[in-house]
Amino acid sequence: MQQIAERAGVSKFAVSQALSGKSGVGEETRMRIIQTANELGYFRRPKPLGLRPSLSGTDSGGRRPGGAKNTVVILMPNVRFQSRESLYWGRIIDGAAAALAEREIGVMMVTESYSDRSLKSINPDGVLGLVGIGFIATPLLLEIRYQGIPFVLVDHEDPLIPSDTVFMNNYDCMRQLAQLVVQSGHRDPRFVGSPKYSRSFHDRWLGFRSSLEEAGLPVPAPEDDLLLQLEDDAYLVIDREVPALLAKNKLPSAFVCANDFLAYLVLKALANNGVEVPAAVSVTGFDHTDEERDPRLPALSTIHVPNARMGRRAVEMLFARLEDPERPFEKALIGGELLLRESFRKEPRGTE
Repeated sequence: MQQIAERAGVSKFAVSQALSGKSGVGEETRMRIIQTANELGYFRRPKPLGLRPSLSGTDSGGRRPGGAKNTVVILMPNVRFQSRESLYWGRIIDGAAAALAEREIGVMMVTESYSDRSLKSINPDGVLGLVGIGFIATPLLLEIRYQGIPFVLVDHEDPLIPSDTVFMNNYDCMRQLAQLVVQSGHRDPRFVGSPKYSRSFHDRWLGFRSSLEEAGLPVPAPEDDLLLQLEDDAYLVIDREVPALLAKNKLPSAFVCANDFLAYLVLKALANNGVEVPAAVSVTGFDHTDEERDPRLPALSTIHVPNARMGRRAVEMLFARLEDPERPFEKALIGGELLLRESFRKEPRGTE
């Protein structure tokens, strides 16, 4: 820690606070300390699978004497939005759990309400590794890495803490969808969703934006478009913005939404204001959660995301890391499938 302090030009106390995730250190200083710690190899590396103490005395099925199984932690700290009941996140968990069950490995779920306490009580030699799902704060990732627990992240990455990651191929899939929208004659599509909400939303926004730029179409700036600033108040904003656009005669011919949840909010707002889909406006989503069963709404055109496969791939990458801790970090991109259904019309209004 003294070496880190000298290299970063800070006190040893600041190093201690930053690496333990405690307050009292500015964000810029914290980032410099973490980067220096990475450069100096401060964090422990996991041992190869065959040498980990937790596996000593196990049989070929990975069991300890007495039938106890080894364990992998599935960490999902943002449980308010990411839960097993979620049609999106739940399938990722199910995929990871199934892949671990096939290997006869136990699962420990850690969620927001007790993530800090649980991680500090975990014996690093008592678990094989960790699969992190969704957003995980840097201090929590620092704690995991400091304990020497190998981990793989799903739908999240941290620029300060390199790791193996699994993502949906958000950019290419949204770019494919947006190109179809543009090539079908829609000259004023609007993106619905905040690029700042998550890495996935950001990549989907970039795919949408690049398609419009290549077609020479105007791209709204996030700071000027309420539909690109949606947070927890998404329902209220969409419910207010759709009739406002209708009153100004500025309703686009297509709404391209960052996920199915937002797409269904748009569909409901359009239906409540007497706008027919897709006769007047087309709507697309992303994720293929099929969470809405309102008979007024058409079947949503969307991108099918193989969520369970993402969970399985994370487990595969974790075991590859256990076998070879020195291998370069990898990012796996899982492809999706474009599903064109009732909510999309190739010829927008006025072009027939």
